[in-house]
Amino acid sequence: MNPISLSEERARAFIQERSLVGRDFLSISDLSPGELEGVLAVASAFKAHRRDGRPFARLSPFNAMAMIFEKPSLRTRVTFELAMSELGGSVVMLSGTEIGLGTREPVRDIGANLSRWVSAITARVMRHQTLVEMAAAASASVINALSDREHPCQAIADLLTILEKAPQYDGGQVAFIGDGNNVAQSLMLGCAMLGIDFMLACPPGYDPEPDLLQKAQLSSVETGGTIKVMHDPVAAITGAVAVATDVWTSMGQEAEREKRLLSFADYQLNAQLLMKAHPEAIVLHCLPAHRGEEITADVLEGPQSVVLDEAENRLHAQKAVIALLLGASLVN
Repeated sequence: MNPISLSEERARAFIQERSLVGRDFLSISDLSPGELEGVLAVASAFKAHRRDGRPFARLSPFNAMAMIFEKPSLRTRVTFELAMSELGGSVVMLSGTEIGLGTREPVRDIGANLSRWVSAITARVMRHQTLVEMAAAASASVINALSDREHPCQAIADLLTILEKAPQYDGGQVAFIGDGNNVAQSLMLGCAMLGIDFMLACPPGYDPEPDLLQKAQLSSVETGGTIKVMHDPVAAITGAVAVATDVWTSMGQEAEREKRLLSFADYQLNAQLLMKAHPEAIVLHCLPAHRGEEITADVLEGPQSVVLDEAENRLHAQKAVIALLLGASLVN
């Protein structure tokens, strides 16, 4: 792993660069490796200042964010709303059915109209293409709060948690056990950008999308990391300093549930499998979890689990993204 600075000095310098102002954030690969490090440093600074009760950066009070959710949420909604509020902006919450996203009104029209009122549009959608269409029409910054292709804000929270909590030693890697889904794909890309070795073990037929895998592997060549996809969970987890998993059946895949339960039966993150990792390895899960399926309760709630730290870090990660896209100013 390459040295990564989470210092407040780095965070302040990155905010002052204003290099992300006005941009969209649909994929974690929308950032350069250096920009990803900057976002992580800003997230870490926001976390430290919130803990100490000190403001770090603020937005103009005229900044507002529209939130469009086609899928239900706990962590994503609460942390985005709190992040915008604590930065000094305001939030307008909209459901996909309420505005008829792509049905009552074309996505491009919604994006163009919202841009006349708000500075950012955060959308949690069924199809990634919805975000692409919205960003093409919107002058406001569009933020991916989850799509079927990526979950970049989750990846930033995960990477922050790994940098804070995982034991660091030569030869360690991040292992993802389960579906090569949106969460796995964003984490894979983020690890590649930071030079972190990443091993994904998934059943045949559940590999990550080929273009994203290729992008991650090309990025890892430049940063000195390794990206591997395999079908053996033991091989993937052996020596890992951080182990992540996610549900086997996500929203919109309910019809595939029985098939998926059979396909993923050998990919459960349990105590026996976790013993193959580094003795102090941390366990991550983006939540909600299906205890007894992708992860056992004793692992999810055990001493190596950092899932609540990971959930907390969603707030700091998203606050950093919003602050950087909307040009927040440092406080004192």
